[in-house]
Amino acid sequence: MAEAQSFTLRLRRYDPESGEAPYWEEHTVELEPHRSVLEGILQAKARFDGSIGIRCSCRAAICGSCGVRINGQPGLACHTHLDRAASSARDGVIEVEPMGNMPIVKDLIVDMDAVHWKKIQRVTPWLINKEPVPEREYLVPHEAMVDVTQSMACIQCGACVSDCLSMEVDPLFVGPAALAKAYRFVGDPRDAVQRERLLDLAEDPHGIYDCTHCFKCIEACPKGVAPMSQIMRLRRRSSADYDIKDRNNGYRHEHAFVKNIRKNGILHEADLLPDSYGGKFHPRAVPELVDSLPVITKALMRRKVTPGKALRHTHKAPKDVKAIYNRVESRGERYELNLYITGYDEDDTPAATGAQREDAQNAAEPGQPGQSPEESPVR
Repeated sequence: MAEAQSFTLRLRRYDPESGEAPYWEEHTVELEPHRSVLEGILQAKARFDGSIGIRCSCRAAICGSCGVRINGQPGLACHTHLDRAASSARDGVIEVEPMGNMPIVKDLIVDMDAVHWKKIQRVTPWLINKEPVPEREYLVPHEAMVDVTQSMACIQCGACVSDCLSMEVDPLFVGPAALAKAYRFVGDPRDAVQRERLLDLAEDPHGIYDCTHCFKCIEACPKGVAPMSQIMRLRRRSSADYDIKDRNNGYRHEHAFVKNIRKNGILHEADLLPDSYGGKFHPRAVPELVDSLPVITKALMRRKVTPGKALRHTHKAPKDVKAIYNRVESRGERYELNLYITGYDEDDTPAATGAQREDAQNAAEPGQPGQSPEESPVR
C-alpha cells in the first residue's frame, strides 16, 4: 500500500459578500498519491479552514458537482489524482480555482443555475414524442441509439462551459453543453420536432453558428462527449438534411468554404466574404463588403492580401483535392464520426479500427432472441 505524501494545494479564495478581492491560500495535506484532489481539499477544509467552499457529492466522477480548474485546466476534482496534478503543476504546487464563464458563489463554487442550467433549459431538454404513441414500445434502430449515447454521456459538470472561448466573447452563446444536449433529441428518431429544434438554433444569432471551433470543450470534457462535434452535427443536420437557410448566413457561409476550397485547393479569403452572400455583386454582399472595409484595409496594409492575388487568382485546385471531394460526394450516406461507434484512434491500423467498430457494434446489440440486430426496443 502506498505511503502518504505531502501535497501543497493553492486554493483560490473569494467571497463576493465580504467585499474583499480574491486571493490565494496554501495548505499542505498528507495523503497517498493516488487519492484525489477533492480528498485533498476536503482534508484541508477539515484540518485547517472549515470555511473553504467546495461543492461535491458522489466522489466517483458521476454527478459532475466538483468541477473546478486544476492547474488552469477544467476537470473533476474527484477524478484527478494528486500525484498527476502535482506533476503537471509548474512548481509542484497544485492550483485549484473555480470554473470560468459562471458567477462565483464562494471560493470554488460557481452559480450553475445562472448560466449552465439556464442554457440547458433554452434547448427544450426533453423528448417530444411522435403521434400516435405505439401501444407497446418504439422500435428504434440500435445504431441511432448508440449515436445519441455520446451526448447522453454528459454529466452536466460544466467543464466545457468553463473553457468555452465563444462564451467569453459572447455570454449569450447557447454554449457547448446545451447544444450537445440539443443533439441528444435532434439525433433521436422518436422526436417529432427535429426540424423545429434546428430552425430555432440556426436562426438564433447565439445558436449553432456562434461556435468558433476552438476545440476547448472537447479537451475539457471528462466523459468524451465532444460537444463541438455535436454542434457540427447539428449544423450538418440543419443544412444537409433540412436545407435550413438561416438569417445569420451560417448556411451560406459554410457552403462558401466548401466552394472556395473546391475551386482553389486552399482558402482564398478574397472570395470568401462575397461568396458567403451570393457573390461580389449580389445585393446582400454589398453592405457586408462596405462594413468590412476597415478589415480589408488592415489586411492590405499588412500584406495578408494583395490586390494582384485577390483579382488575378487562378482558381485551380490540385487534382488530389478534387479527388477528396469526388470520394466524399460519391458516398451513398454521410459519414458521421461518433467515438461510441468508431472507437478511439489509439491504434489507427485498419485491423484495429475494424475491430473497434465491431466491438462497439457488438456492445450495442440487444441480444434478444428473434430480434433483428438493426432494431432494438426503446421505451
